[in-house]
Amino acid sequence: MYPGRHYHRLQNGKIQCDLCPRECQLQEGQAGLCFVRQRQQDQIVLNTYGRSSGFCIDPIEKKPLYHFYPGTSVLSFGTAGCNLTCSFCQNWSISKSRQLETAARNASPLAIARAAHQNQCKSVAYTYNDPVIFLEYAVDVAQACRELGIKNVAVSAAYINAGARTEFFAWMDAANVDLKGFSELFYKQYCSARLAPVLESLQYIYHETNCHLEITNLVIPGANDDPADLEKMCQWIVNHLGADVPLHFSAFHPDYKLRDRPRTPARTLLRARQIAEKCGLHYCYTGNIVAPQSQSSRCHQCGQPLVQRDGYQIIGYQLDEQGRCQHCQTSIPGRFQGQPGEWGNRRLSIQI
Repeated sequence: MYPGRHYHRLQNGKIQCDLCPRECQLQEGQAGLCFVRQRQQDQIVLNTYGRSSGFCIDPIEKKPLYHFYPGTSVLSFGTAGCNLTCSFCQNWSISKSRQLETAARNASPLAIARAAHQNQCKSVAYTYNDPVIFLEYAVDVAQACRELGIKNVAVSAAYINAGARTEFFAWMDAANVDLKGFSELFYKQYCSARLAPVLESLQYIYHETNCHLEITNLVIPGANDDPADLEKMCQWIVNHLGADVPLHFSAFHPDYKLRDRPRTPARTLLRARQIAEKCGLHYCYTGNIVAPQSQSSRCHQCGQPLVQRDGYQIIGYQLDEQGRCQHCQTSIPGRFQGQPGEWGNRRLSIQI
């Protein structure tokens, strides 16, 4: 058990966890909805500190991050539990687990940082389940990574309160935020959560930190695929974040408690991408379908191909070290280097 942060004592004797907007009020021995933050000996403890569900080296594009050192490898790991209840969770065996044995692999922050360095990973990703709930562990790993020159990547729903948000994202170099839908009704019905705190997090990350931001929207047939809602979401991004934030539309497959829906048709994702571009977004992508033209990056100024992809393989690259288009010298949002990485489509499980 590791001492947690972001909580306070209430007059009724309970302790309120202030990490996320759920603000669970806990009696002695009781765990929050996330299951991994628990009240013990009159404090909040994190019971998955130093414990992971597994380690894997992935292409950074799998996170998905298309504007963050393309072609490089990222050491990915998560723990157990989640602070959302998404009925469509694509990673439910980890995020919904209430068995601590799910996080049975022990690894200290320094061991993870050293493993990333030894395997020549550009970054470490906090993923599989939401890193918000293991903030203390993630921050300690991120600090160890910074000392070895390793970047830090958060894959998160960004359902987090202001105080914890400031601490967490101060250590992140990039984030892909899962914007699950664009109505309070959707968040309430499918996630037992609220949309507003997520929008606050997106604005904070983009405007108040140095963290590179990309957004993913998992498009679910009959749930959040209404063109009017997609247009509202894209227009909000343009108005509150700007046209340069990369947006990924990802295909849903039936899983967990939402098995009565079909897979997302490719035409639905391509339509969503058209809506986004019509709203003025410069970099819009599709995921979990075969569509090379909507998975490659083009310069928003001159239209020339900049990063061409075949799956996660980089097959064309025309950016300089400053992330400028080699054709018209327009600066492209993101983090780039003179040459792309060569990790490709590989996925490698490792032991730490």
